[in-house]
This record gives sequence, structure tokens and C-alpha cells, in this order.
Amino acid sequence: MTIQEYFNKYQNMTEADIQARATAIEAEINNNADADISELNTELEALKQVKENIEERAAKHTGQKFNPLSLQTTTTKKTFSDNVLDDPEYRSAFFKTLLGQKLSDVETSAYTAGRLEMEKRDDAFTTSTTGAAVIPTSTLNEVISKARTQGGLLQHCRAFSVPTKIAIPVSTPAQKASWHTEGAEVDSEAVNPTAVVFDGYELLKVFSISAKVKKMSISAFESYLTEELQSNIIEAIDYALINGTGTGQPLGLLNAVTWTAQNSVSCTGGEISYKDLTKAAALLKRGYANGAKIVMNNATLYGQIYSLLDNNERPIFISDPKAETIGKILGFELVIDDNMPDNTCILGDFGHFLGYNLPEGIIIEASRDSSFKKGLIDFRALAIADSKVIAPEAFVKIAIAA
Repeated sequence: MTIQEYFNKYQNMTEADIQARATAIEAEINNNADADISELNTELEALKQVKENIEERAAKHTGQKFNPLSLQTTTTKKTFSDNVLDDPEYRSAFFKTLLGQKLSDVETSAYTAGRLEMEKRDDAFTTSTTGAAVIPTSTLNEVISKARTQGGLLQHCRAFSVPTKIAIPVSTPAQKASWHTEGAEVDSEAVNPTAVVFDGYELLKVFSISAKVKKMSISAFESYLTEELQSNIIEAIDYALINGTGTGQPLGLLNAVTWTAQNSVSCTGGEISYKDLTKAAALLKRGYANGAKIVMNNATLYGQIYSLLDNNERPIFISDPKAETIGKILGFELVIDDNMPDNTCILGDFGHFLGYNLPEGIIIEASRDSSFKKGLIDFRALAIADSKVIAPEAFVKIAIAA
């Protein structure tokens, strides 16, 4: 609620009731670690204005000089841990800073702790202003969640949040056990898990909005920022998962795997046939086929796959009547991603063996200098990210021959 809304709510209260409510708010701030400090401060300001209004009217009637009486509240200074990015006070301080709004004492402490946390991250980010800060955890989660609900390959891949240049062991399907002859010695098997090492590539996006953004509410601005980050930063990661060149950006699936006759099917005649799909399924080892899905773009689905029939003249594409997924092909869940080239499909276990890394979150800076003449505020989003194919043998490509 706004100050005006609280004022309208409390304007008919007596001074005793106002003081009682102020005392209750004080207790809430001191005893409840999850209290919404920003909202309570707004309510306190409204109570103060109501009390001043009552005393001003009383002074007019008595002819006495008006002596404003402020509501006295003493708050215990709150300290913040390394998880300050998770705290609601930091979220409030983060957006108020971007909007150029005044911070409360608690929000200032939270924001300072958040800046210290950013400095601990091995100077992963190079900032150009003193107002740079890491996006709150709740907002980052909302960005990722929004991307996952809007389809594409990203929601089916493995998400990491690990430091760059560190090898992370990832298990692959193991060899089966051997039958043992009683009394015979059994040699131990050397286990060599696949190791994935993420690099650090910078993703940068600058967007400008009118200076009237200062009048936006925190929730409205957070919604706007979430939409911008999802459609730019996260979409760029999704594109790199498939098409990344490896030069100044991640190495994507199409370029990271060496496609040969052992892991790809070249379709002739200008179309993908039912036999091509079954051949591709046969190339994928059972250990990877258990969690496999098939990815293609919308044009390939409706131009090549939708009308395919099996040997019994039945459609091989089975739509999902519950709309929980798009449908299945040969028992494999279908994933639509328009970053996949036309007439190309990838079958594989994306949930375990294709991953992306976003170790430092997303840092946001605001600048009012570069667009001074236009009355705009520039916002810069910067992320360190990478994607990796963890096990190339977990994927099979189906494509129409050039």
C-alpha cells in the first residue's frame, strides 16, 4: 500500500490508537526477521502524517502553536549474512537504488552487504559505476522460471552454478556387472567419470527507458526487468546451447559434436522419413535413450514430421491431449526450439548431458549520463555464462542432406 492509502485508512483513529499501532510496528521490526521493512516504514510514515494532521487541527481550535510530535521507534540494527541476496531488504534496496529512490537505514545496510558480496566474487565483473549490484536471488529465480515456462531447450537442460575453470565430474552410464566364477579373482574396473569445465563468457545487454521510471513501483519495475532479462540474457544462453561457435561465446551442441555415420542420419530425397527416425533411435545407446527427448523447430515439426506415418499408416507424432507437453515421437518427448535450424532434429539426453552455467548471477548498473540529452536512464545487464556438451555420445542428429 502507498502512504496515501494508509493515511486514508487511519485518518479517523485517535492519537492513542495511532501510538498503539506504532508500538506494534516497532515490535514487529525488532522481533520478526521476515518482516517487510519497507512496507512497515511506509505505514509508519502514514501514521506520523495522521498524527500531525490531528495536532494541526487541534492547534487551530485552541490557538496554540503547533508542535509536531513524531512517532518514536527504536529498531535493532539488523545484520546480514553471505545470503543477503536472498533477503527481502536487499531486494527492496536493489530496486530502489536503480529507481533513484531513498533507502531506509535497514535497506542501506542490506545494500552495503550485497555490494561486499559482489566484491567477494573474485572480480568476475568489471563495473563502470558505483551503483552496480547483483540481482536479488528471488528476481533471478523468476527470470529462469519464466524462461522455463516459455518452452525451448533451456528448460530441459542441466543448470549449474559453479565457479568457472573448475572440473566437475559427471557420471555416465556404467558398464554392466560380470558373471563371477566362484573363487576366481575379479579385477576392479577403473571408473572415469566425464569432467565438465565451464569457461566464463560475458553476456551484455544495454536498454534505455524514460526517466519517469522513478515513479514506478518496485513490483512493476521488477516485472519489467524480469521480462527484459528473460528475453535477452536467457534467450542468448538458449541460442548458444544449440548454435554457439566457441569463439567469444559457448560452444553449442551442433558445433561441439563431431557428426559421423555413427551418430547422425543424413536424410535423402529432401525430407525426413519414418525410417530415418527409427534409424536414429537405433544409434542412441540404451543408457542415454532412457531420458532422451527430440528437439526441432516449429517449421520442421509441421513441414516434415507432423504428416509422417508408420508402416501401419498411423501418425508417428502423438500430440498430448492434456497439453502438459507438446507430444511424442516414437515414444520420445518432443521439444520445440526455434533456435534449431530447419530440417534438423537432435535426439538425446539433454537433462543430464547438456548444461549451462550462470555462476555469478546477473549484475545490473544504471547510468543517467549517456542519455542525458534524451531524458533517458540506461540500464546495463552483465552476466558470466557458458554452456557445455557433457557427453557427445548422448546425442544423435537427423538432418536432410544438403
